[in-house]
Amino acid sequence: MTTAVRQPPHHRNTVCIKLYGCQLPDCRARYNERRRAIAAGQQQPARILIDATETREHIQTLQDLGMSLSGIARLAGVRHPTICAFVNPRPTMRRGRRQQTTPQTAARILAVRPLTVIGAIRRMRALAHLGWPTSHVARHAGISPRRAWELRPNSVISVGLAEKIAVAYEELRTTTADEHGVDAWKTALSRKRAKTNRWPDPAYWADRMDAIDDPDFEPMYGLTRREIIAHDAHELIRFSGLSRAAAAERLGVSKAYVEHAFRDHPQYAVEVAA
Repeated sequence: MTTAVRQPPHHRNTVCIKLYGCQLPDCRARYNERRRAIAAGQQQPARILIDATETREHIQTLQDLGMSLSGIARLAGVRHPTICAFVNPRPTMRRGRRQQTTPQTAARILAVRPLTVIGAIRRMRALAHLGWPTSHVARHAGISPRRAWELRPNSVISVGLAEKIAVAYEELRTTTADEHGVDAWKTALSRKRAKTNRWPDPAYWADRMDAIDDPDFEPMYGLTRREIIAHDAHELIRFSGLSRAAAAERLGVSKAYVEHAFRDHPQYAVEVAA
């Protein structure tokens, strides 16, 4: 009875010789060259690996928030199979899921944050200033109007949907809906909604595109100087512990100006010390 000789899965490194006894001339030459390098102290340092538990848990947290593995991979700038290996058991891995990873891969994945819908909403609201109804923006993005209307702030959005709306925004932000034959009553209604709700327009976001997707960024659009002072004084007093006089000095105005600002905009004066 003869026993079949096990064949190496590939011949890219010295594993085929060490584990399978490969005798191919190229493999033997590569193996001998590596041995000589080791003997001469020229061996390349081993690749640094770290425990993958934190990375895997971060991926699972993002999944629980509604993000797909493919979306996480795209935001992290790594291959989709790389992400899958952290959470999905693979028969080719002795311990199922990936147990170690490089610091570089871990850093890329850990830097991924949930992609909220706020950026998509801000883009559609900005286009309303140009008369674009949500339904028209949605169709231009290749999605159903109902899907666009159902978007809610602070919810998670897929990378693919966010990219479609971002592309549509870039294509529409320099033109008006009137130029594309949208009914006048629809464009007027869109502009009225944008103005009434004080949604930032494309010109406002042009210098703030790095913040348009940031849910923690608070647009200060359409506000008077006095309202901005009231807002900033409120932040300084509440979170920095300054007095009204100190906050006024920091903002370059008088204490009386801050008092008047709070009087005109009492929502900022709530629970603020004198």
